[in-house]
Amino acid sequence: MPIFNYSVRDKAGKITKGSLEGESRDAVGAKLRQMGYIVLDLDQQGGLAALSQIKFGTGVKMKDVAIFARQFATMINAGLSLTKCLAILSQQTESAGLREIINQVAKDVEAGQSLSDSMAKHPKVFPPIFINMVRAGETGGVLDEVLLRVADHFEGDLALRAKIKSAMTYPVAMGFLVLVILAAMMIFVVPTFEEMFSSMGGELPMITQLLVNASNFVAGVGGIITLVVAVGLFFAFRFWIGTDSGRLVWDTVKLRAPIFGKLVRKLSLAKFTRTFGTLVAAGVPILSALDIVADTSGNSVVSRAVKKTRSAIKEGETIAKPLSESPVFPSMLVQMISVGEETGALDAMLNKIADFYDEEVATSVDGLTSLIEPLMMASLGVIVGGMVIALYMPMFQVITLVQ
Repeated sequence: MPIFNYSVRDKAGKITKGSLEGESRDAVGAKLRQMGYIVLDLDQQGGLAALSQIKFGTGVKMKDVAIFARQFATMINAGLSLTKCLAILSQQTESAGLREIINQVAKDVEAGQSLSDSMAKHPKVFPPIFINMVRAGETGGVLDEVLLRVADHFEGDLALRAKIKSAMTYPVAMGFLVLVILAAMMIFVVPTFEEMFSSMGGELPMITQLLVNASNFVAGVGGIITLVVAVGLFFAFRFWIGTDSGRLVWDTVKLRAPIFGKLVRKLSLAKFTRTFGTLVAAGVPILSALDIVADTSGNSVVSRAVKKTRSAIKEGETIAKPLSESPVFPSMLVQMISVGEETGALDAMLNKIADFYDEEVATSVDGLTSLIEPLMMASLGVIVGGMVIALYMPMFQVITLVQ
């Protein structure tokens, strides 16, 4: 029988990984659920069967999932059954990948599984926050309200990403343009002038000679070596930040960066408060909510602080006290969370904090864009102007000698 690798979460919130033998993926999943586990990931080990199931991405966008959640909530509120809702949603969605997964979820629901357990089989499409909120909605009988909260959460995340992407498009395009112009001049323009300089004879100015040497290096074997080394360093860096220690160091560097550090910190805090607030409002237990927030924070420094907070809460502490011991969380955030705990309005307070940081991120992005645009233009002018001056300096010398 085939062997399946699994990742599960127990009732205490602890994540465990291992392998189990079974007739099929569904059989192993059912066995794990009978043992009291929540299945997060389940894949077959090795073999030709596993190779035939390999998929490079699901092709499902967050926008598709947000639309799915909102439409699902509307149908449930209208009194339709889960199977009927899933059948209609499968026909309406424009994403082929999501359509296939909805059909699989519908089959599992028809077979008697809960909606949350059926969705948990597809962690690449339905993240932990989605699954746990659906589970809370099923338990409390407010599935439609929870799905609306899920849709609001994803749509807010999408809006923030779109804002950042739009603001950074111009600087990235300008940076690419600078590199293209620099490479084109080094490979095509400078060699033409070099031939002219050789026919003129004499000694080139130092700045011109340095430019010619750099052009020869880039246009020759040196350029290939530089490209290979750059690609190698890129993949080495990707591998390094894929490790726990590398990710922690890199996330720490990002938080302490001179210009972008504040923006990264505000983004992390916005995501933390928004996700935490959404989960608490949906009725997810605090410990489970913090477990999900730690796994989805996007920053290992924040993740570690949240995990320490979770451990402290298990021992009887409040949420605010352990958060105050971490330098990542500002005092204003900690105080507002403390007020939310005391008044019993933690979810509302977290959402207010998230709104505040969303606005702070938008303001910071606009400010950085205003700063970067003139710097990019000035850099382009200095680079191109400097190269032009270096190329024409020998001609100026010849004209001076002739006069």
